[in-house]
Amino acid sequence: MPTSSLAAPPPWLSTAVDGLLELSVVGSFSRIGPAVRSRLDAWSGPPADALRGRTVLITGPTSGLGRSTAMTLAGLGARIVLVGRSASKLADLRADLAASTGDDRFATIAADLSSLDGVRGVVDEVLRTEERLDVLVDNAGAIYPDRTLAADGLEATFALMVAGPFALTAGLLPLLRTSGGRVIAVTSGGMYTQRLDLDDLQSESGPWSGARAYARAKRAQTALIREWGRRFAGSGVTFTAMHPGWADTPGLAESLPAFHARMKPLLRTVEEGADTIVWLAAHPEASGWTGLLFLDRRSRPFDRAPWTRLSAQDRRRLWDRVVAATGSRDPSLPDEG
Repeated sequence: MPTSSLAAPPPWLSTAVDGLLELSVVGSFSRIGPAVRSRLDAWSGPPADALRGRTVLITGPTSGLGRSTAMTLAGLGARIVLVGRSASKLADLRADLAASTGDDRFATIAADLSSLDGVRGVVDEVLRTEERLDVLVDNAGAIYPDRTLAADGLEATFALMVAGPFALTAGLLPLLRTSGGRVIAVTSGGMYTQRLDLDDLQSESGPWSGARAYARAKRAQTALIREWGRRFAGSGVTFTAMHPGWADTPGLAESLPAFHARMKPLLRTVEEGADTIVWLAAHPEASGWTGLLFLDRRSRPFDRAPWTRLSAQDRRRLWDRVVAATGSRDPSLPDEG
């Protein structure tokens, strides 16, 4: 995690420089962003034992941002529940975490998070084995080269990155509420380029583009974070999204090889990309914020182009459609009976 021992400049100067970086896009999303902002805002890491006695669940933890986040949060004392598709990769990561910390306080759950039955199995296992859940990091994602249907008949991108995380969060709410938990959705700057068609959430019309479907799913994810934050304000649970900028991850190299090759000199390290996840999970000053989107430890707009903006009514419609897609009860409704 970047840190700076230099005193921060005056707030007006910091805001002005940060704003210029945002306008440039490349300066904001590339490795230039954290290099400059960590000095502008005199970043510091959380206390060394910030997560001692606390439990974190991370989806998609075996590579890239997820792995970096797991390694850093483990170093801060967290018990971590690792949830992913490959049992062998999860076991390898668990062994690496135990070796790096000298303490095996890590659990693994192998599950297909694009399957609602798989998600329900994770929820059941966590509720059965964990006494508390302080942080939920929604990180799992994938770009599919062809339009594919997941186990429940949902388009796979939508299933993995919208319906699945929604069902996971809803199912784990009772545990999150006992701890005043934090939910952190890892999104992508690519979502800024896409308008979300509420009548075509599963990309049934038009030619298929895996990258476009991914970006639209991320836009739906951030819109839902705003709704979670609104509907559960005052509950003690906070809901935030973050985007990591352009980080040099295996997923980026595999799914967008041309962009990866062209931008490689400017790509962030995975640690720089994951910094804001760690900050939102562990830093005391990040407590209490909800319904916001962050990049490099600052709140950012949800939209950059007016034609991509979702109204409050649109967000409510999106919520209802995702509830229907999961086939579950609306988690924001009062308990029955």
